[in-house]
Amino acid sequence: MRAMVLEKQKQAMKLKDVDEPEPGEGQIKLHVLACGVCRTDLHIFDGDLKHPKLPLIMGHQIVGKVEKLGKNASKFKEGDRVGVPWLGYTDDTCEYCKSGRENLCDNAKFTGYDMDGGYAEKAVADERYCFPIPDGYPDMQAAPLLCAGLIGYRAYRLAGEGKRIGFYGFGSSASILVQLAVHEGHEVYAFTKEGDTESQEFAKKLGAAWAGSSKIAPPEPLHNAIVFAPVGPLMVSALRVTKKGGNIVSAGIHMSDIPAFPYDLLWGERTLKSVANLTREDGHQFLQKAPEVPIHTEVKTYQLEDANQALDDIRSGNLSGSAVLIIDKNATHE
Repeated sequence: MRAMVLEKQKQAMKLKDVDEPEPGEGQIKLHVLACGVCRTDLHIFDGDLKHPKLPLIMGHQIVGKVEKLGKNASKFKEGDRVGVPWLGYTDDTCEYCKSGRENLCDNAKFTGYDMDGGYAEKAVADERYCFPIPDGYPDMQAAPLLCAGLIGYRAYRLAGEGKRIGFYGFGSSASILVQLAVHEGHEVYAFTKEGDTESQEFAKKLGAAWAGSSKIAPPEPLHNAIVFAPVGPLMVSALRVTKKGGNIVSAGIHMSDIPAFPYDLLWGERTLKSVANLTREDGHQFLQKAPEVPIHTEVKTYQLEDANQALDDIRSGNLSGSAVLIIDKNATHE
């Protein structure tokens, strides 16, 4: 099969012919239709996440059709269209798994990091961590739901109640979650880089009540905030404009250092939180809600061999919405 292979971090992936994977016990083999390109992939490529399996096939927003069942795999049948997210395996035995916090599993494995992912024509996955794709979502539009959507949804849940919610950084996750938040009655305040009027207009088009620079205060103080951008100082910026009792949630797997700040910004029962991975319940809830809104994902498509360019576009910020690789030329779009 064809695959984009990362042999060494910080060096461009190479298009190679490699052996097709075969499903093990409890796994399914997928014919990959599309795979989203995520900022986490960029963190892996750039070496911010330091211990990937190498060589590695990245990609953890996989949409594919079940081609073969491994031993004792029974959740799906051949031909089913399923999605594969970042969290790809848990042990079911550690204290976190036993207490319903499988996202914190001590022995978790991650798709496109500890095991090969979807920048390839075939992939295998633990059937426990695959989700049916909602009807009505073309392959390309479904792919970003599987990480940008799911991790964004977990951050949104942890942010809690409160009418006014701030989104710092308006990339793939924010563009999806703004639609759900507005649907559920929130006012979304979108914060972008200074001068990024294109992202600000995009946010307002998707329903944001206000959009502006992260360096200025919104017209009303926030009840809660989610920081999607991997920029530590934005956690402090959000604290400064959030009311007492508010939650500021970091939605990223990697972030630059959070600078020191005076205690009076935190006082008043404000909290700083981080999101780690997802649970299967997050996935089921979000993928049920997505068609109800309905959430529309705006995507820019790339051929498999152009995966390096997709990462470059995410790095530079020259992208509205989500990047998705076309793996199968017959994959559906719009």
